[in-house]
Amino acid sequence: MRGGVRKRGKVWYYYFDLGKVEGKRKKIERKGGRTKEEAETALRNAMSEYERCGSINAETDMSVADYFDYWYKEYVLVNCKYNTQEYYKDVIRVHIKPTLGMYKLKALSPAKLQEFLNSKMINGYSKNSVSNFYGVLSGALKKAISPYELLKRNPMENVSMPKYNEKKKNKEDLKIITIEQFQRIIQRFPQGSSFYVFLQICFHTGFRPGEACGFQWKYMDFENKTVEVDGTLKYEDKEWVFGTPKTPSSYRTIKVGDTLIALLKEHKKYQEMNKEKYGRHYIHSDYICTKESGKLVTTDSIKYLSRIVNYELMINFNPHSLRHTHATLLLENEANPKDVQKRLGHSILATTMDTYFHVTEKLKQDSVDKFESIIAGISKLPPTK
Repeated sequence: MRGGVRKRGKVWYYYFDLGKVEGKRKKIERKGGRTKEEAETALRNAMSEYERCGSINAETDMSVADYFDYWYKEYVLVNCKYNTQEYYKDVIRVHIKPTLGMYKLKALSPAKLQEFLNSKMINGYSKNSVSNFYGVLSGALKKAISPYELLKRNPMENVSMPKYNEKKKNKEDLKIITIEQFQRIIQRFPQGSSFYVFLQICFHTGFRPGEACGFQWKYMDFENKTVEVDGTLKYEDKEWVFGTPKTPSSYRTIKVGDTLIALLKEHKKYQEMNKEKYGRHYIHSDYICTKESGKLVTTDSIKYLSRIVNYELMINFNPHSLRHTHATLLLENEANPKDVQKRLGHSILATTMDTYFHVTEKLKQDSVDKFESIIAGISKLPPTK
């Protein structure tokens, strides 16, 4: 590592080279003192601290910035979905490079990485965001060991997530609505409006907004009264496309009731009527959630719906409200939690129970009340002879 001292005016400064960032050599220069000796001492201390940031004697002098560019190109672009690629690109550009990019890859220590995550929490980033930063760092640096063989150990191994004190979510946090409120929303967006079928599908199935927007007729089985989730509508490369769902467990087929069956049959007739009405100007597709002209109802469109519901109808609502409402209604009416889990596409039951904690607490009390009624009945039985 090259470094030195020089005098500028009456003050001595020290400087030394850092790792390369995006192929360009970076240099640090700081005030060292009023004498050459002070500056040389400051230089030695600064270079020692920079090198001490890690203890791996790896062969590479690659910087953290250049390594993450390499990892993004060789792993992320090859293995991850488009939205994940875009998210990782932003994490690297906005968060990792400005703070850690100047260091050599071999100079990353658990202490430096812990400081990075702690600072994000202190500066107000959510637990979910910091957890994502943690995941990007862990995954990328793990690849640096194998298969890339650039590190001998993963400095993230001894780094932990900052502790957040978060309360369980309640009905208000999840923006769960009542049946009466749902009826008010439907009155505002009745049959024939752009959002009527979207609202009904989400309310009756618990679909995520992207799943409902991506729902197609080929996934509707009227005879067996089932609907299938095989993907989601997402925005990629400046166009709306049908892509893979959120997780492997999101692939699912669920039963639906006669009410939704009748609504969808009626909507199918409505679409056919509009095809004749618009003729060659109709936008043909297999999607169910479409506007009168055949144009897709997208998750961007749903943002407009949410604004109307919140500010015109004064109902606390977001695009996931109907999904949460569907699950809550089922659990409150003693549906099997495992069935609800599968219906929502959660990979594990704990996710369902943690999300709908407000319901599980009620169910716990219901269990106690039922047990009390049982033993009360026993106590009234005549004694055996």
